[in-house]
Amino acid sequence: MSPPLLLVLSPVLLVLELVQLVVAERYFGVKQIEQGLDPRTREIGGGVACLWSIGILLNWTWMVAMLPLQFGPGQVACMLFTSLIGYAIRRGCRLKWVLVTLTFEGAIRVGMHISLLSLAWRLL
Repeated sequence: MSPPLLLVLSPVLLVLELVQLVVAERYFGVKQIEQGLDPRTREIGGGVACLWSIGILLNWTWMVAMLPLQFGPGQVACMLFTSLIGYAIRRGCRLKWVLVTLTFEGAIRVGMHISLLSLAWRLL
């Protein structure tokens, strides 16, 4: 069994996950929480919002496309499940828990990307 061609996007999405962790810390960070600022009320630049949305849509599309390929189905399913649960938790939690949820969610997805890449490396 050889790794699917779609796996080529995994390093790109891994970098996207790491960038999202950094941006989430800056946007929902401890400093904003301590100052009582709600970042959801601030304006985001159109370019940043567009890139962030495209990245999220690309990530979801990639996960859904990888699932039927049966390459690392556990990792891909874990990423999908983590994203769904994380979204549900973030929608219902208070602001100070959004950063915690985003951090755990991102860390799990980063780990799953690394696991997929190591599985592909062993097959080469």
